[in-house]
Amino acid sequence: MTFVPPSSDRRPALLILDLQVGLCGPGPSSLAPPLAEQTSDRGVVAAAAKLQQAAFASRVPVIQTRLAFAPGYFSQSNRTPRFSRYPGERLLQLDDAAAQVVPDLRHPDAVVVTKGCVDPLVGSALPAMLFANRVTDVLIGGIATNLAVESAARHAADLGLRVCVVEDACASFTPEMHDLAIQKTLPLFAEIVSTAEAIAALGEADHALTAR
Repeated sequence: MTFVPPSSDRRPALLILDLQVGLCGPGPSSLAPPLAEQTSDRGVVAAAAKLQQAAFASRVPVIQTRLAFAPGYFSQSNRTPRFSRYPGERLLQLDDAAAQVVPDLRHPDAVVVTKGCVDPLVGSALPAMLFANRVTDVLIGGIATNLAVESAARHAADLGLRVCVVEDACASFTPEMHDLAIQKTLPLFAEIVSTAEAIAALGEADHALTAR
């Protein structure tokens, strides 16, 4: 699908989801080794870094999300069994190294949003930020394709935002999980684009902003 660049009345934002040390970093401290392996194999962090650079160059806001919890885990809003390991093992506390955005994406102008569940638009300031800044279009990349990315895309679409998912800037626990989301579910409520298409469109967005 070809990404149609935003027109002069559209305001895009880039959402980079959960590219944090503990979820996509390598080594024995990884909390999700299969996800970290797929993120590395697909070059997701490098693709996200290119998107981020292009967004800043085009004056498009960048919002990074991370899964992290205050001591006591009262901020953990997802209470499903899969999330029970975080308080049980005292994982991903706010100041933990594993809870921080990966070094290649850290930037003083990026807005970092902390969440306590899968969907970054639930229980965080993100929806208010988007609407306060009159954002109409969101580009989404990150992990996992079938979890945070899909949840954010569904929610954003229901809020009336135009959603584009950057396929090669996403990964899941297996190639099959990624492909199922990209090929079957996400196209129901989002456009699927490549990093190259997204970067080209960000340039068009800058041109539209300049022309105002």
